[in-house]
This record gives sequence, C-alpha cells and structure tokens, in this order.
Amino acid sequence: MVGRRPVGCQPLRSTLWTPDDRGGMDSNEREPAEGAAPPAVPPVVPSSRPPAEPPAEPAPPRAPGIAGLSAPYRVVTALALAAVGLAACAHLALVFLHVAPSNTVSKQHAQTVDDWIYPEFEQNWKLFAPNPLQQNIAVEVRAEVRTPGGEPVAGDWRDLSAEDGAAIRHSLLPSHARQNELRRAWDFFTGSHDDDNKPIGARGELSEQYLRRIALDRLADDGIDRGGIVRVQLRSATRAVAAPPWSDEKTDTQTYYRELPWWTV
Repeated sequence: MVGRRPVGCQPLRSTLWTPDDRGGMDSNEREPAEGAAPPAVPPVVPSSRPPAEPPAEPAPPRAPGIAGLSAPYRVVTALALAAVGLAACAHLALVFLHVAPSNTVSKQHAQTVDDWIYPEFEQNWKLFAPNPLQQNIAVEVRAEVRTPGGEPVAGDWRDLSAEDGAAIRHSLLPSHARQNELRRAWDFFTGSHDDDNKPIGARGELSEQYLRRIALDRLADDGIDRGGIVRVQLRSATRAVAAPPWSDEKTDTQTYYRELPWWTV
C-alpha cells in the first residue's frame, strides 16, 4: 500500500541559520543598506570670541556709619565732629562759670564769660529762690511814627506780654521765644539799671539795645513800617498776685507802672 501525504501538509524546511549564513550578525542588529554613506560630521571651526569670563563676585557690604565713607570724607566728618564737640564743651564750661559760685577762674575770665552769656544765654535761679516771684509783670510798648505830613505821632500802648500769653495758651507746642524772650530781656534790663533807669556799666547799654531790638521786631510784625518809626518807649505794669480765698493775707493788687525814657531808633 502506497503511503499518501495528508492533504494540506507541506514538507518541513529548516529555519535554522548558521553564523556563516548571517554574516556574523546578531539577530537584533540590522544590516546597513548597500552604498549607504556614513553620517557626515561637521568640521570643528575654532571660535574667534574670547572665552567667557567667570561671573564677578558680589562686592562686600559697606560698613555702616563713618567707617563706610571714603578716606577724605572720613577726615572732613571727623574734623566737623571735633569742632562741634569743642564748641559744645566751651559753651558748657562758660555757662558753668556763670552760674557757679565766684571763684578764681570766674573772676579772672569774668569779661569773657559775660560777653558770651549775655544776653541770649543768661541764667538765673528765681524759680528756686527762697522768695519766688509773686507778681505779674507785663511789658508794654508804644511807637512814635512820622505821618505823611512829617509830624511825629505817638501811638497807643501795646501789651506785648499779653500777646505772648495768647500765643502760647492752649498750644501743644508753644514757642520758646514767646515764653521767655521778652521776659528774660526785661529781667536783664532791670538787673543792669538803677531805680532811675540809668545803666550800670556796659551790660546796661547792651540790655537797652537788646530790649529795643525786640520791641522793633514786634512792631514790624504788626505791620508798622520800621523805617517810619522815630522813637519807641517801653514800660512795665506790675501787679501782685492776689491771695487765695482761704487765706487771711491782705495783698495790694494795684497796678504799678515803670516807664522808660523814649529811645530814638
């Protein structure tokens, strides 16, 4: 009986390759196409630019205060501070010699101390004296002004102390000049003049100039032409403070005036 192949069966073929058949290539590698050129590598052209510099380090922080300034500015600042310090020490030394008890140094340099202290830096101890002030002293002024016709006419009295009081009353930041300038100027005048309003030494003449200058400034602030003022006159109105209601003390509250002579401007 002749053997027959089953219908649809094909003879088996060997699928095994030998290394020689694959040309020595692995199964995962692909064979390059014939005639394929290798990839072109661009030539390396040397750059004409200089190499980039490394980033600069941040500048150290400047020292605070005078140490952070340059040398010339440090010298100027040091000299200015030294001058201010010396001036402050000299001022304090002169004020101390003025208020301190009389001693050899204050007697030897009395003229220098007085020239520096009076009138702007005068000191006194009336607030702490055994008998403090118990009077209200008002300084008043009036001016003699030349009219357009050429005749001098005296004006009315102005209460400068009352104007100062109204300026500082109910003020959160009252002016130091309004509080003390006129009052200290009048104390300076009365302390350097006798009862006849005659000056005692050079301080008396200086106090007159100082008081007259203040009066002219106040009149000019009120709108009066300073060039039209011919003469000025000042006076004080002194009235004792009344005793409290619970006291049996009797106090004379009458107003007493002290008029100064006319001063030619």
